[in-house]
Amino acid sequence: MNIIRVNMTDLTVKTEAVPEAWRTLGGRALTSTIVAAEVPPTCHPLGPNNKLVFAPGMLSGTPAANSGRMSVGGKSPLTYGIKESNAGGTTAQQFAKLGIQALIIEGRPREEKWYRLHVDRAGVSIHEESAVIGMQNFAVIEEMEKRFGDKVGIMTIGVPGEERLAMANISVKDPDHKIRSHGRGGMGAVMGAKKIKCITVDGTGAGKVDIADPDKFKAAARVFAKALLDHPVSGQGLPTYGTNILVNILHEAGGLPTKNFRYGQCDHHDKISGETMYETIVARKGHPKHGCHAGCLIQCSQVYNDKDGHYLTSGFEYETIWGLGADCLIEDLDDVATCDSIMDDIGVDSIEGVVAMGVVMEAGIIPWGDGKGAIRLLREEVGKATPLGRIIGNGTGSVGQAFGLTRVPVVKNQGIPAYDPRSVKGIGITYATSTMGADHTSGYCIATNILKVGGYVDPLGKEGQVELSRNLQIGTAVIDSTGMCVFVAFPMLDLPECAAALNDMVGARYGIEMDAEKAADLGKRILKLEHEFNLAAGMNHAADRLPEFFSLEQVPPHNAIWDFSDAEIDAFWNF
Repeated sequence: MNIIRVNMTDLTVKTEAVPEAWRTLGGRALTSTIVAAEVPPTCHPLGPNNKLVFAPGMLSGTPAANSGRMSVGGKSPLTYGIKESNAGGTTAQQFAKLGIQALIIEGRPREEKWYRLHVDRAGVSIHEESAVIGMQNFAVIEEMEKRFGDKVGIMTIGVPGEERLAMANISVKDPDHKIRSHGRGGMGAVMGAKKIKCITVDGTGAGKVDIADPDKFKAAARVFAKALLDHPVSGQGLPTYGTNILVNILHEAGGLPTKNFRYGQCDHHDKISGETMYETIVARKGHPKHGCHAGCLIQCSQVYNDKDGHYLTSGFEYETIWGLGADCLIEDLDDVATCDSIMDDIGVDSIEGVVAMGVVMEAGIIPWGDGKGAIRLLREEVGKATPLGRIIGNGTGSVGQAFGLTRVPVVKNQGIPAYDPRSVKGIGITYATSTMGADHTSGYCIATNILKVGGYVDPLGKEGQVELSRNLQIGTAVIDSTGMCVFVAFPMLDLPECAAALNDMVGARYGIEMDAEKAADLGKRILKLEHEFNLAAGMNHAADRLPEFFSLEQVPPHNAIWDFSDAEIDAFWNF
């Protein structure tokens, strides 16, 4: 395995041996380690001193189920802290099989020219690019497939990325030529600042990932795969209804944020639910079960067709549907799906995008529930980076500041997604303390607060929430490092053999001892490293707070309030 450095200032490429200290690291563990070691915490995220680091997970490229994710890291132009975002698609497995442990992109071009990076068996090459500048993502994918064939891996940015808008993402071609996203934190803006429009990956002639103990690996992989299929969430619920199974569940729990977090229930929840989505997909001959990368057993994605049976979007997730459907009060699922497709095409985070849209409606730019207006704003304003589009495209906090609003749901300037922290208090601790800004996947307390996976902690009470979030954030940092989908956490929390099998696969991959204690130590090291970067970047404990309105306003139907003291929140870091 190699480290490849691309310097965009002098347009050079250097291949390096992997330092011994990094030999067994991948995914988030490696991106955060490199960023913490090499990026000045106080640098401008769009300046030459920031770096963009791609790293496949520890198990990416191996036969392990659900291990096809790539991490990208850097300093975020949205939060101004450290950032890691991971996604499925095709490139993680290609990188790993090509022997690339990390791709580090540094510097910034001296001239106003755009470039494409090409990755193959020979390494990485830099090519001046002009034909696809100004194109959105689907057009870039089409053009690159014409040039290199339909098996080429592609990571690309749309116009918002070219224009360095803070909610621009890096889009990844999936096995069906559609899009998965390195969504949160604005890594697409960093890629745009480095004048890289896209990265193409030719895996022709790639080898196999070396596994130190193949027999041990195979045995553990079988146990792990069986656990994924046996667990009711990963084996039944998610494959049938996708992540959108949560709409009705959260509505019932009173934790479904509605009308920019005014209420915990939505009157039209049935119109946007996972059950309704499933019935619509089946009736229109779409695909209710779909994987975002090769080797996915959970298959929680789907292909959603329009009324005429034509492709509209895929990877139609709960967070997007919640944000537009409940938080923005849009009742037409087709309007929500159209917005999702546009956000894929233009390359913006579909979580930040929908939270920002709620604040857009709060500001009166378009009326509540105006699906067609949301479509227009995304396509014509954000997608074209007009002055209004720049305000929206720089995220939820940008909209709130531009229009002088106080009901702005952000932490560390990143939009709060999907769950009301007053009525699901464990996730509130995650939002407050995550090194990444408000990020539900950093420590998914919904599993235990709502779904009763891994035990049960009362979502409306304070007791046990800090410990729950801390333990889940430690575990998630490890999962993000393996290249696994975060949903493997469901069986890992309930089935001891699943967690043991994951540790055994990592151990067998590298020829090391890996057990629960060593995995926890790794997770703690990652979190502390990220936290130290953020502190050095100027984020003290006051950054680990929810917006004031959560403490001032009760949320129906439970009339719950955010009631954690500063000291209780800060105790999260006592480990």
